[in-house]
Amino acid sequence: MVISGSDDFSIKIWNLETTKEFLTLTGHTRGVRAVAVLPDGRLISGSSDNTIKVWNLETQKEELTLTGHKGWVNSLAVLSDREIISGSSDRTLKIWDIQTGEELLTLSGHTGGVRTVAKLPEGQVVSGSSDNTIKVWNLHSQKLL
Repeated sequence: MVISGSDDFSIKIWNLETTKEFLTLTGHTRGVRAVAVLPDGRLISGSSDNTIKVWNLETQKEELTLTGHKGWVNSLAVLSDREIISGSSDRTLKIWDIQTGEELLTLSGHTGGVRTVAKLPEGQVVSGSSDNTIKVWNLHSQKLL
């Protein structure tokens, strides 16, 4: 399968063998800018409506909406079975508990919007920003490396 987010506010899941769409999820109020799949098969989506949604693909229903960013959610990465990280145009990265919806940590340091975030080994993440920098963060110490 391939998952896509769109400016029409939807998420579409496509069958690669048939090249046909087999599921559309709606719920965001602006364009979907990022998607990722959790280890348990649930889907997360980030949007220019400043929210992150957690979706159950079996029931095709939204389970949680995570709010806290003050700008578009541009990027998502899965950290563990329970945690994700998001990058936003509000210049922050946030770590979330996707079971409870709780915001666990905010990382600040970019002077432009965060465009991308990825998990690295040993408790580190990397983020790229419109400020033309790439930053590496240690999540254990909560410090910029």
